[in-house]
Amino acid sequence: MPRFDLSPADLSTYHPDVAEPADFDDFWTGTIGAARAAGGEVVVIPVATPLTLVDTYDVTFPGFAGDPVKAWLWVPRGADGPLPAVVEFNGYGGGRGLPHERLSWANAGYAHLFMDTRGQGSGWGSGGETSDPHGSGPAASGFMTRGIDDPATYYYRRLFTDGVRAVDAVRGLPQVDPDRVAVTGGSQGGGIAIAVAGLVEGLRAVMPDVPFLCHFERAVGLTDADPYHEIVRYLRVHRGAEERVFRTLSYVDGVNFAARISAPALFSAALHDMICPPSTVFAAYNRVPVADKAIEVYPFNEHEGGQSYQWLVQAAFLRERL
Repeated sequence: MPRFDLSPADLSTYHPDVAEPADFDDFWTGTIGAARAAGGEVVVIPVATPLTLVDTYDVTFPGFAGDPVKAWLWVPRGADGPLPAVVEFNGYGGGRGLPHERLSWANAGYAHLFMDTRGQGSGWGSGGETSDPHGSGPAASGFMTRGIDDPATYYYRRLFTDGVRAVDAVRGLPQVDPDRVAVTGGSQGGGIAIAVAGLVEGLRAVMPDVPFLCHFERAVGLTDADPYHEIVRYLRVHRGAEERVFRTLSYVDGVNFAARISAPALFSAALHDMICPPSTVFAAYNRVPVADKAIEVYPFNEHEGGQSYQWLVQAAFLRERL
Protein backbone atom coordinates (compact mmCIF):
# COMPACT_ATOMS: atom_id res chain seq x y z
CA MET A 1 0.00 0.00 0.00
CA PRO A 2 1.62 3.30 -1.07
CA ARG A 3 1.27 6.46 0.97
CA PHE A 4 -2.17 7.91 0.33
CA ASP A 5 -2.60 10.70 2.87
CA LEU A 6 -1.01 14.09 3.54
CA SER A 7 2.74 14.61 3.40
CA PRO A 8 4.70 14.49 6.69
CA ALA A 9 5.12 18.27 6.57
CA ASP A 10 1.39 18.82 6.09
CA LEU A 11 0.54 16.31 8.81
CA SER A 12 2.61 18.24 11.33
CA THR A 13 0.47 21.36 10.82
CA TYR A 14 -2.89 19.72 10.15
CA HIS A 15 -5.58 21.49 12.22
CA PRO A 16 -8.95 20.68 10.66
CA ASP A 17 -12.25 22.11 11.77
CA VAL A 18 -13.99 19.29 13.63
CA ALA A 19 -17.56 19.71 14.82
CA GLU A 20 -17.86 20.01 18.59
CA PRO A 21 -21.31 20.08 20.22
CA ALA A 22 -22.01 23.09 22.43
CA ASP A 23 -23.02 20.74 25.24
CA PHE A 24 -20.04 18.38 24.86
CA ASP A 25 -18.69 18.97 28.37
CA ASP A 26 -22.13 18.88 29.99
CA PHE A 27 -22.95 15.65 28.15
CA TRP A 28 -19.85 13.89 29.43
CA THR A 29 -19.98 15.37 32.94
CA GLY A 30 -23.51 14.06 33.26
CA THR A 31 -22.61 10.67 31.78
CA ILE A 32 -19.64 10.07 34.07
CA GLY A 33 -21.46 11.47 37.09
CA ALA A 34 -24.38 9.09 36.53
CA ALA A 35 -22.03 6.10 36.19
CA ARG A 36 -20.26 6.99 39.42
CA ALA A 37 -23.57 7.55 41.20
CA ALA A 38 -24.74 4.10 40.10
CA GLY A 39 -22.09 2.67 42.40
CA GLY A 40 -21.06 -0.95 42.43
CA GLU A 41 -18.30 -2.97 44.02
CA VAL A 42 -14.80 -3.54 42.70
CA VAL A 43 -14.08 -7.25 43.14
CA VAL A 44 -10.47 -8.48 42.96
CA ILE A 45 -9.85 -12.25 43.03
CA PRO A 46 -6.38 -13.85 42.90
CA VAL A 47 -5.90 -16.22 39.96
CA ALA A 48 -3.62 -19.26 40.00
CA THR A 49 -1.34 -19.31 36.94
CA PRO A 50 2.01 -20.92 36.06
CA LEU A 51 3.61 -17.46 36.35
CA THR A 52 6.16 -17.17 39.15
CA LEU A 53 7.22 -13.51 38.89
CA VAL A 54 3.80 -11.86 38.50
CA ASP A 55 0.66 -11.99 40.63
CA THR A 56 -2.54 -12.11 38.58
CA TYR A 57 -6.02 -10.99 39.63
CA ASP A 58 -9.45 -11.31 38.04
CA VAL A 59 -11.07 -7.88 38.45
CA THR A 60 -14.71 -6.90 38.06
CA PHE A 61 -15.59 -3.21 38.34
CA PRO A 62 -18.74 -1.14 37.69
CA GLY A 63 -18.77 0.59 34.32
CA PHE A 64 -21.48 2.51 32.47
CA ALA A 65 -24.77 2.39 34.44
CA GLY A 66 -22.99 0.21 37.00
CA ASP A 67 -22.71 -2.66 34.50
CA PRO A 68 -20.05 -5.21 35.55
CA VAL A 69 -16.89 -4.98 33.45
CA LYS A 70 -14.07 -7.52 33.59
CA ALA A 71 -10.33 -6.85 33.61
CA TRP A 72 -7.05 -8.52 34.40
CA LEU A 73 -4.66 -7.02 36.91
CA TRP A 74 -0.99 -8.00 36.98
CA VAL A 75 1.40 -6.92 39.72
CA PRO A 76 5.11 -7.79 39.99
CA ARG A 77 5.40 -10.40 42.73
CA GLY A 78 7.08 -9.15 45.87
CA ALA A 79 7.14 -5.51 44.77
CA ASP A 80 6.81 -2.84 47.43
CA GLY A 81 3.72 -0.77 46.82
CA PRO A 82 1.94 1.31 46.10
CA LEU A 83 3.06 1.08 42.48
CA PRO A 84 2.61 3.25 39.42
CA ALA A 85 -0.09 1.79 37.21
CA VAL A 86 -0.82 1.41 33.51
CA VAL A 87 -4.47 1.05 32.45
CA GLU A 88 -4.69 -0.45 28.96
CA PHE A 89 -7.60 -0.65 26.51
CA ASN A 90 -7.95 -3.16 23.69
CA GLY A 91 -8.29 -3.02 19.92
CA TYR A 92 -11.52 -3.45 17.98
CA GLY A 93 -13.12 -6.88 18.29
CA GLY A 94 -10.77 -8.21 20.97
CA GLY A 95 -11.39 -9.13 24.59
CA ARG A 96 -9.22 -9.36 27.67
CA GLY A 97 -8.00 -12.80 26.64
CA LEU A 98 -6.17 -15.20 28.97
CA PRO A 99 -4.35 -14.25 32.18
CA HIS A 100 -0.84 -14.99 30.93
CA GLU A 101 -0.90 -13.05 27.65
CA ARG A 102 0.18 -9.47 28.54
CA LEU A 103 3.08 -9.34 30.94
CA SER A 104 5.42 -6.60 29.74
CA TRP A 105 4.19 -3.77 31.97
CA ALA A 106 4.17 -5.87 35.14
CA ASN A 107 7.66 -7.14 34.36
CA ALA A 108 8.73 -3.51 33.95
CA GLY A 109 7.60 -2.78 37.51
CA TYR A 110 4.06 -1.47 37.03
CA ALA A 111 0.66 -2.58 38.18
CA HIS A 112 -1.15 -3.26 34.91
CA LEU A 113 -4.94 -3.30 34.47
CA PHE A 114 -6.18 -4.55 31.09
CA MET A 115 -9.86 -3.80 30.52
CA ASP A 116 -12.23 -6.14 28.74
CA THR A 117 -14.34 -4.50 26.01
CA ARG A 118 -18.08 -4.78 26.50
CA GLY A 119 -19.83 -6.82 23.84
CA GLN A 120 -16.60 -7.53 21.96
CA GLY A 121 -14.05 -10.30 22.34
CA SER A 122 -15.05 -12.69 19.56
CA GLY A 123 -13.30 -11.16 16.55
CA TRP A 124 -9.73 -12.23 17.34
CA GLY A 125 -7.51 -13.20 20.26
CA SER A 126 -8.55 -15.41 23.16
CA GLY A 127 -12.01 -14.08 23.95
CA GLY A 128 -13.78 -11.65 26.25
CA GLU A 129 -16.24 -11.98 29.12
CA THR A 130 -18.11 -8.67 29.37
CA SER A 131 -21.59 -8.31 27.91
CA ASP A 132 -23.23 -5.12 26.71
CA PRO A 133 -26.76 -5.34 28.13
CA HIS A 134 -27.98 -2.20 26.36
CA GLY A 135 -29.74 -2.66 23.05
CA SER A 136 -29.79 -0.37 20.04
CA GLY A 137 -31.83 0.38 16.98
CA PRO A 138 -30.95 -0.83 13.48
CA ALA A 139 -27.20 -1.07 12.97
CA ALA A 140 -24.69 -2.30 10.44
CA SER A 141 -22.55 -5.31 11.32
CA GLY A 142 -19.97 -4.49 13.97
CA PHE A 143 -20.07 -1.89 16.75
CA MET A 144 -19.63 1.45 15.00
CA THR A 145 -23.33 2.11 14.35
CA ARG A 146 -24.90 0.58 17.47
CA GLY A 147 -27.21 3.23 18.88
CA ILE A 148 -25.86 5.83 16.46
CA ASP A 149 -29.21 7.62 16.08
CA ASP A 150 -28.58 9.47 19.36
CA PRO A 151 -25.43 10.21 21.39
CA ALA A 152 -27.25 9.04 24.55
CA THR A 153 -27.66 5.53 23.12
CA TYR A 154 -24.40 5.27 21.19
CA TYR A 155 -22.15 2.30 21.94
CA TYR A 156 -19.00 4.35 22.48
CA ARG A 157 -20.66 6.45 25.16
CA ARG A 158 -20.82 3.26 27.19
CA LEU A 159 -17.34 2.07 26.30
CA PHE A 160 -15.62 5.40 27.06
CA THR A 161 -17.43 5.50 30.39
CA ASP A 162 -16.13 2.01 31.15
CA GLY A 163 -12.64 3.35 30.49
CA VAL A 164 -13.07 6.20 32.98
CA ARG A 165 -14.43 3.81 35.57
CA ALA A 166 -11.45 1.49 34.99
CA VAL A 167 -9.19 4.35 36.10
CA ASP A 168 -11.46 4.98 39.09
CA ALA A 169 -11.20 1.29 40.00
CA VAL A 170 -7.43 1.04 39.70
CA ARG A 171 -6.93 4.18 41.76
CA GLY A 172 -8.76 2.48 44.63
CA LEU A 173 -6.58 -0.64 44.68
CA PRO A 174 -4.10 -1.04 47.57
CA GLN A 175 -1.34 -2.04 45.13
CA VAL A 176 -1.60 1.25 43.22
CA ASP A 177 -0.45 4.82 43.82
CA PRO A 178 -3.53 6.76 42.63
CA ASP A 179 -1.40 9.77 41.69
CA ARG A 180 0.75 7.75 39.28
CA VAL A 181 -1.61 6.32 36.68
CA ALA A 182 -1.15 6.26 32.90
CA VAL A 183 -3.52 5.10 30.16
CA THR A 184 -2.65 3.46 26.87
CA GLY A 185 -4.01 1.31 24.06
CA GLY A 186 -3.70 0.60 20.37
CA SER A 187 -6.20 1.36 17.61
CA GLN A 188 -9.62 1.31 19.32
CA GLY A 189 -7.73 1.14 22.60
CA GLY A 190 -5.87 4.29 21.60
CA GLY A 191 -9.15 6.04 20.92
CA ILE A 192 -10.45 5.01 24.34
CA ALA A 193 -7.20 6.24 25.95
CA ILE A 194 -7.61 9.67 24.31
CA ALA A 195 -11.21 9.91 25.53
CA VAL A 196 -10.31 8.84 29.07
CA ALA A 197 -7.41 11.30 29.20
CA GLY A 198 -9.80 14.06 28.13
CA LEU A 199 -12.27 13.12 30.87
CA VAL A 200 -10.05 12.24 33.84
CA GLU A 201 -7.94 14.69 35.81
CA GLY A 202 -4.53 13.93 37.23
CA LEU A 203 -3.26 11.26 34.87
CA ARG A 204 0.51 11.12 34.57
CA ALA A 205 0.58 10.08 30.91
CA VAL A 206 -1.56 9.06 27.93
CA MET A 207 -0.07 6.88 25.19
CA PRO A 208 -2.43 6.26 22.24
CA ASP A 209 -0.90 3.95 19.62
CA VAL A 210 -2.21 4.35 16.02
CA PRO A 211 -5.51 5.53 17.55
CA PHE A 212 -8.92 4.91 16.06
CA LEU A 213 -12.08 7.04 16.55
CA CYS A 214 -10.61 10.39 15.47
CA HIS A 215 -11.81 12.90 12.84
CA PHE A 216 -14.70 10.75 11.64
CA GLU A 217 -15.79 12.86 8.69
CA ARG A 218 -12.34 12.67 7.10
CA ALA A 219 -11.87 9.01 7.97
CA VAL A 220 -15.06 7.75 6.32
CA GLY A 221 -14.31 9.71 3.17
CA LEU A 222 -10.68 8.65 2.97
CA THR A 223 -10.61 4.92 3.64
CA ASP A 224 -12.79 2.00 2.65
CA ALA A 225 -11.34 -0.17 5.43
CA ASP A 226 -13.35 -1.34 8.41
CA PRO A 227 -14.28 -0.35 11.05
CA TYR A 228 -14.80 3.18 9.65
CA HIS A 229 -16.45 1.68 6.58
CA GLU A 230 -19.24 0.30 8.79
CA ILE A 231 -20.51 3.89 8.96
CA VAL A 232 -20.49 4.16 5.17
CA ARG A 233 -22.47 0.92 4.81
CA TYR A 234 -25.01 2.19 7.34
CA LEU A 235 -25.44 5.48 5.47
CA ARG A 236 -25.84 3.66 2.14
CA VAL A 237 -28.97 2.06 3.59
CA HIS A 238 -30.15 4.90 5.84
CA ARG A 239 -30.16 7.59 3.19
CA GLY A 240 -30.56 11.07 4.63
CA ALA A 241 -29.26 10.11 8.09
CA GLU A 242 -25.85 11.73 7.59
CA GLU A 243 -26.49 14.83 9.69
CA ARG A 244 -27.85 12.80 12.60
CA VAL A 245 -25.02 10.25 12.42
CA PHE A 246 -22.21 12.79 12.37
CA ARG A 247 -23.84 14.73 15.18
CA THR A 248 -23.66 11.60 17.34
CA LEU A 249 -20.07 10.93 16.29
CA SER A 250 -19.05 14.47 17.27
CA TYR A 251 -19.67 13.54 20.91
CA VAL A 252 -17.08 10.74 20.74
CA ASP A 253 -14.53 12.24 18.33
CA GLY A 254 -10.99 11.89 19.65
CA VAL A 255 -10.10 15.33 18.31
CA ASN A 256 -12.51 16.91 20.80
CA PHE A 257 -11.22 14.83 23.69
CA ALA A 258 -7.61 15.54 22.71
CA ALA A 259 -8.21 19.26 23.17
CA ARG A 260 -9.00 18.53 26.84
CA ILE A 261 -5.95 16.39 27.64
CA SER A 262 -3.80 17.75 30.45
CA ALA A 263 -1.37 14.82 30.84
CA PRO A 264 1.92 14.29 28.99
CA ALA A 265 1.08 12.55 25.71
CA LEU A 266 2.90 10.09 23.47
CA PHE A 267 1.09 9.23 20.21
CA SER A 268 2.10 7.08 17.26
CA ALA A 269 1.04 7.02 13.61
CA ALA A 270 1.91 4.91 10.57
CA LEU A 271 2.01 6.55 7.16
CA HIS A 272 0.65 3.52 5.26
CA ASP A 273 -2.20 2.95 7.73
CA MET A 274 -5.49 2.60 5.85
CA ILE A 275 -7.43 1.61 8.99
CA CYS A 276 -6.53 4.71 11.02
CA PRO A 277 -5.22 7.15 8.42
CA PRO A 278 -2.34 9.31 9.67
CA SER A 279 -4.17 12.59 9.11
CA THR A 280 -6.90 11.47 11.53
CA VAL A 281 -4.25 10.70 14.15
CA PHE A 282 -2.47 14.01 13.63
CA ALA A 283 -5.79 15.86 13.78
CA ALA A 284 -6.08 14.65 17.39
CA TYR A 285 -2.40 14.95 18.28
CA ASN A 286 -2.15 18.53 17.04
CA ARG A 287 -5.08 19.50 19.27
CA VAL A 288 -3.40 18.29 22.49
CA PRO A 289 -2.65 21.54 24.35
CA VAL A 290 0.20 20.37 26.60
CA ALA A 291 3.84 21.15 25.80
CA ASP A 292 5.01 17.72 26.98
CA LYS A 293 3.94 15.68 23.99
CA ALA A 294 5.53 13.66 21.18
CA ILE A 295 4.47 11.49 18.28
CA GLU A 296 6.39 8.54 16.84
CA VAL A 297 5.89 8.15 13.09
CA TYR A 298 6.46 4.84 11.29
CA PRO A 299 6.94 5.83 7.62
CA PHE A 300 6.65 2.37 6.04
CA ASN A 301 4.17 0.60 8.29
CA GLU A 302 0.47 -0.03 8.00
CA HIS A 303 -1.87 -0.41 10.98
CA GLU A 304 0.59 -2.58 12.88
CA GLY A 305 2.61 0.57 13.52
CA GLY A 306 5.65 0.20 15.73
CA GLN A 307 4.47 -2.82 17.75
CA SER A 308 7.29 -3.88 20.12
CA TYR A 309 9.44 -0.95 19.01
CA GLN A 310 6.71 1.42 20.15
CA TRP A 311 6.46 -0.33 23.51
CA LEU A 312 10.13 0.44 24.14
CA VAL A 313 9.46 4.11 23.36
CA GLN A 314 6.47 4.06 25.72
CA ALA A 315 8.47 2.40 28.50
CA ALA A 316 11.16 5.09 28.27
CA PHE A 317 8.48 7.81 28.20
CA LEU A 318 6.84 6.46 31.35
CA ARG A 319 10.12 6.02 33.23
CA GLU A 320 10.70 9.75 32.96
CA ARG A 321 7.21 10.62 34.21
CA LEU A 322 6.21 7.91 36.69
